[in-house]
Amino acid sequence: MANHKSAIKRIRSNDTKRVLNKYQHKTARNASRKLRETKDRKEAETMFPSVVAMLDKLAKRNIIHNNKAANLKSGLQLHINGL
Repeated sequence: MANHKSAIKRIRSNDTKRVLNKYQHKTARNASRKLRETKDRKEAETMFPSVVAMLDKLAKRNIIHNNKAANLKSGLQLHINGL
């Protein structure tokens, strides 16, 4: 157990940030999964910018690595091009 006031605050803030990061990461994964499952090109093209924005925000905040975000975006674009 932490003894210092600052350590107690840090534990509390880390827990809050962890929950928020987990939520954002899960939301982005679900959005990309939904985009991959769609068969309609128009719908996929309208969803693509929002999914890319989610992935870029995750990469910017170091929730996922920059290269992982680029790889996911590339795969989604290939999926759309194949429709």
